Amino acid sequence: MSFVVVLLLFAGLSEAAGRILPLLARRPGMSRRLVPGLLLAAGLVEAAVLALWPLTAWTLAELLVSPAPQGDGLEWTPGLVAPLVLAAVLAFPLLGPLLHLLLFVGVGAGLAGPLADATELGWWGAAGCVAVAGVGLGVTVGAVRRLVVRISAPRTAEPTA
Repeated sequence: MSFVVVLLLFAGLSEAAGRILPLLARRPGMSRRLVPGLLLAAGLVEAAVLALWPLTAWTLAELLVSPAPQGDGLEWTPGLVAPLVLAAVLAFPLLGPLLHLLLFVGVGAGLAGPLADATELGWWGAAGCVAVAGVGLGVTVGAVRRLVVRISAPRTAEPTA
């Protein structure tokens, strides 16, 4: 389990670096001492979102299946999270956004198998739960990311005539 946590933290940090470093490059006034703290905070948030993906998919499956599936839920395994780390490394702009998306789809398909085995949804129903959970978490973290950027944007004074 600790190996999975380390992989999730690495994936989160890599994903955050791929998203934050290009933003920092476009902001020449950004303090260089602020960057490590910002990367660490964003990496922890990204890792938490990645860690919540199976739990969110399991919760959606519980809502769809009556009676609720038995078991502890869906969990990350080293084999499932390793491609996620590769996908996070590929998150850097222009390095392969399509490959990044395809790897996330592959990881989601890998999560759908154990979810289908634990529920009576079947593979396609489980894949739908995983997809809705992934997209929902992605949209949520994207909205928070935009809000943080908007809040932290330097205020420029309006020119007076």
